[in-house]
Amino acid sequence: MHWREIIRRPVITEKSNMLTDQDQYTFIVDSRANKHQIKQAVELAWPDVAVEKVRVANMPAKRARRWRRIAVRKHGWKKAIVTLSSGSIDLFEGV
Repeated sequence: MHWREIIRRPVITEKSNMLTDQDQYTFIVDSRANKHQIKQAVELAWPDVAVEKVRVANMPAKRARRWRRIAVRKHGWKKAIVTLSSGSIDLFEGV
């Protein structure tokens, strides 16, 4: 897989912004990707970055009801928390 297929988008939440102070970045990744592929994809996307550790979590699917009859289902997704040993990632480049 190409690195653009592996890394879908960064997770921008209050908790993930606090983790950037510790050089940890959170991404939504392809559900078929493993830790080695995620590490290679981050190092290809940002060449001046060295990845130290990758943690992966599968987030479960959720169900909700709307208007008493219609059931809506959100698909599950995979989250990767990447710890950098050197360098930094600018998520808001050009904003």
